[in-house]
Amino acid sequence: MKKILSLLTVSSLLFACNPTRNDEQKTDRSAYDVITEKVYVYREFKPASDPLTDSVLQLRQQMTDYLDRQGFKRHMAGKDSLLFHRENGQEVIIDLPAPQDIWERSSIIVFDPLKNPLFVNLHKDTTQLNHYLTK
Repeated sequence: MKKILSLLTVSSLLFACNPTRNDEQKTDRSAYDVITEKVYVYREFKPASDPLTDSVLQLRQQMTDYLDRQGFKRHMAGKDSLLFHRENGQEVIIDLPAPQDIWERSSIIVFDPLKNPLFVNLHKDTTQLNHYLTK
């Protein structure tokens, strides 16, 4: 009887530690644009030309040029849901709402697998990026 009880205990422990069972509980990644490397994410759109749009796009270009020089790759958002996979195994899900204005259409999200994602504020300069890169 003790052998059967101990066999059941060992079987229960093995089942609890079964990695394939744990994989079934993970997020379905097919609905997400999965990001695992050092990138900045942006949306592609065809803007109408007016002074505000031109100004915002110039700010966005300054930020993306800076990120390019820092070794970040460009990644155009392919879906409205992003899944950032960090090096430590944590995952961060971000759902992008439909953009309401030129500022939202021009948004940039910076991701380094060692850190949490950073939403770039186009109203600020590259100091925010320096802070992100050095912390």
